[in-house]
Amino acid sequence: MKKRVIIIGGGAAGSMAALAAAGSGAEVQILEQNEMIGRKILSTGNGRCNFTNRFQDPSCYRSENAGFPWEVIGKFPEPETTAFFEKLGICPKDKNGYLYPWSEQASAVREALEAALELAKIRIHTGVRVFGIVPKKNGFQVSFSKDGKKGMISGDAVILATGSKAAAKLGSDGSGYDLAKMLGHKLVPVVPALVQLRCREKLYRQVAGVRTHGKVTVFIDGKETTSDTGELQLTDYGISGIPVFQVSRYAARGLYEKREVLAELDFMPDITDEAFLHMLEARKQMLNGLTMEQYFNGLFHKKLASALLKRIGISGTMPVQELDGENLEKLCRICKHFRTYIDKTNPFEQAQICAGGVDTREIDPDTMESKLVNGLYFAGEILDVDGICGGYNLQWAWTSGFLAGKGAANA
Repeated sequence: MKKRVIIIGGGAAGSMAALAAAGSGAEVQILEQNEMIGRKILSTGNGRCNFTNRFQDPSCYRSENAGFPWEVIGKFPEPETTAFFEKLGICPKDKNGYLYPWSEQASAVREALEAALELAKIRIHTGVRVFGIVPKKNGFQVSFSKDGKKGMISGDAVILATGSKAAAKLGSDGSGYDLAKMLGHKLVPVVPALVQLRCREKLYRQVAGVRTHGKVTVFIDGKETTSDTGELQLTDYGISGIPVFQVSRYAARGLYEKREVLAELDFMPDITDEAFLHMLEARKQMLNGLTMEQYFNGLFHKKLASALLKRIGISGTMPVQELDGENLEKLCRICKHFRTYIDKTNPFEQAQICAGGVDTREIDPDTMESKLVNGLYFAGEILDVDGICGGYNLQWAWTSGFLAGKGAANA
């Protein structure tokens, strides 16, 4: 008799789990809350779906159980993922290691998965909300509602692939966490990740819209925690951009723990403080006769230059030749060590993913099976694993989904 596998959640991880389980001979059903599977995939990679990355390293994945993600990733790594999608008709386009479908349409990945699920004769129930999972002697009873009516199905194994609570409008509202807790699992506190940071200072209204190369370093209670470099985006409420997204999970965790969180921005990260000070001194000589308003022309955006000068009390109308050694050092510090207090992150709705989730210490890394409940498996964002930008969260979905599907079908 075929193993009956019920998958709750039809996103990236759930779809992969279904295909892996069906490929191992199981009879599979997906219960999906949205009216279509893979809805969140459509928003990935700015609608182009960066579905994985050639560069893989343990530092690309974060978890309170630090070694767990990398141990799992090695069991279905990027080359196998890429080959899997090529068999579904997705021709990869390599952009410095970032892999996209050749068409650069996220819809292509979603539709390829949907077609594969149909060919595998996997039953997909959409518009379904699961509110109960009860372990029985020989499997599970799953209770759900659809169109105001309640129903129940039974299976030999259940895979929870419900996503996190990031971007709830796309269907991942965190309801899976409640199901996991009902079944005895602990959660690492869930906070927004890959998200913008809101800052205390009022000057951001003055620099809103500025994009600039820079480095952001997060300090928690005065201790340097993490940093990243790239294009910073200054908004009317604070800071954004890929480097900010990369460090945001640490800031969010610090804020959750009610610790002091501040960011240091370096607007000239490619040279040392000493070299930048020499540059400023040389500019004083070259630009003698101009005003401080003109001093940063060609170096920084006008709005940013004005805000930096204002921060240290130098008037834009001051002649450049009046710059003394003390002012030059102040300029160097403010440009290389601009400190800003983080009050909060943007909400879950604007986060790409979450940090935290089901504690992976309670999960078998070989099969993604619960160590607490036989026949219960986990995949994707519901777990306490989050990746950096660049296709890593989808790689985690594909890998964990594949292992969970195989594990559930073969147990």
